[in-house]
Amino acid sequence: MSSQITCVGWVGRGVAKETPDKVELSQEELQRIIAEAKEELGDLAAEEEEEEDDEGISSDPNSNITEAAEAPKDGNKDEQEEEDELAEYGLDKYDEEDTVASNLGDSLAGLTVFSSNDEDPYVTIKDTDQYEREDFQIKPSDNLILTGRAEKDCCNLEIHIYNSEEDSLYVHHDILLPAYPLCVEWLNFDPNPGEGPANYAAVGNMTPQIDVWDLDVVDCLEPVFSLGSKKASKKKKKSKKGAAAEPVEGHTDAVLDLSWNKLVRNVLASGSADESVILWDLTQGKPATTLRRQTDKVQTLSFHPFEAQTLLAGSYDKTTVLYDCRSPDNSHRTWRFSGQVERLVWNHFSPCNFLASTEDGFVYCLDARSDKPVFTLRAHDEEVSGLDLSSQIKGCLVTASADKTVKIWDILGNKPNLVHSRDMKMGVLFCTSCCPDQPFVYAFGGQRDGLRVWNISDVATVAEVFGNRERLVVNAGSQASSSATTAEMEVS
Repeated sequence: MSSQITCVGWVGRGVAKETPDKVELSQEELQRIIAEAKEELGDLAAEEEEEEDDEGISSDPNSNITEAAEAPKDGNKDEQEEEDELAEYGLDKYDEEDTVASNLGDSLAGLTVFSSNDEDPYVTIKDTDQYEREDFQIKPSDNLILTGRAEKDCCNLEIHIYNSEEDSLYVHHDILLPAYPLCVEWLNFDPNPGEGPANYAAVGNMTPQIDVWDLDVVDCLEPVFSLGSKKASKKKKKSKKGAAAEPVEGHTDAVLDLSWNKLVRNVLASGSADESVILWDLTQGKPATTLRRQTDKVQTLSFHPFEAQTLLAGSYDKTTVLYDCRSPDNSHRTWRFSGQVERLVWNHFSPCNFLASTEDGFVYCLDARSDKPVFTLRAHDEEVSGLDLSSQIKGCLVTASADKTVKIWDILGNKPNLVHSRDMKMGVLFCTSCCPDQPFVYAFGGQRDGLRVWNISDVATVAEVFGNRERLVVNAGSQASSSATTAEMEVS
């Protein structure tokens, strides 16, 4: 299996520390981490044994004897065939030394060694460390791109550096993840009192636990803090077997999506395969509220950019629920669609409207005050797994799909028109996200070929349609109070 990019997110310019810190573990800390890892592996092994015992796996001993007796016959045939095929290459004599001896002096005659690179005239780059230091340093004009990468034997959170002025893109550092990543969300809230804005990434994965990592620290082995517990899924399994259910703080299944509240910065929402949405209080590291209005996996969430209390949740049960988080049980609204809801995004240029994409290829635009859609668009032949509006260009919508294509739409005036379509040659596409500082730059993740960054304005038709459209810079006010309900818009 080639590496997959399962989720992607951006970090704005000027947020990251210019020179990230490097972790230096003491011997005691290293021993503690190793001991905890061993304990966790032991718990997993014990859990697997319990499951095997419960399933009552048994085998016929006589059949094992028969198989063992027959195996050598087949094995001998295979070995004989391999020997016949390899005989022509003479590999059995591979290690025998040649009889012709060489003079050591002859082989070293033309070898000249310089004491340093400064003396060697053929080495033009004298100080390679300088270039490494420059690559390690993060410039004010750099954006970070966060990607969840999944390979056959490991999973990572990769932190890329993207600089549009220099047209450069490279992996700055990566973080080893404990499980298959499903979603990533940047946030700048530090729960420690007295600390300033942070540079964190919350990652949801196939376990019930959400890990929050410090992006300004390189070579870290542990998250800054975690929400929920991996053991919650074990408690759920035990309760299914008839034992008394223990109270669980957090989810009991995989975390499918995350949404951070930029207005009330200590609130993070998570949607899970356990059919619930949890609002986490990051100050306490505990759930503040649990929302259970949907009957299947909740796989997409989106806080309103200007109304702190408003949250959208989309589910496998083909519904989207709009919550007023001040009184979610009494104040909510539900829409039903033609398929499972894949992605939700608020229209920051028209704050009452939001977009929803579904597994059957449709994109719906809805007014939060009305039951009927503003427009319905058959965007793709398969599920629309990526959906994002330009950060600054009004009406510019980009969709990505399992049909392997990316499409660019003009939805100005609520009349969607296809501007451009492209096969990205990445297999099935999983995600897309627009750069907060460059309105035409999008990042894509898919089944193969890693991260792809595309400036869509390089396409002539895109430049023609959107090139002269005014840019609106939305200031949602990440430092604003919870009472903030409107956006300030500046025309540049």
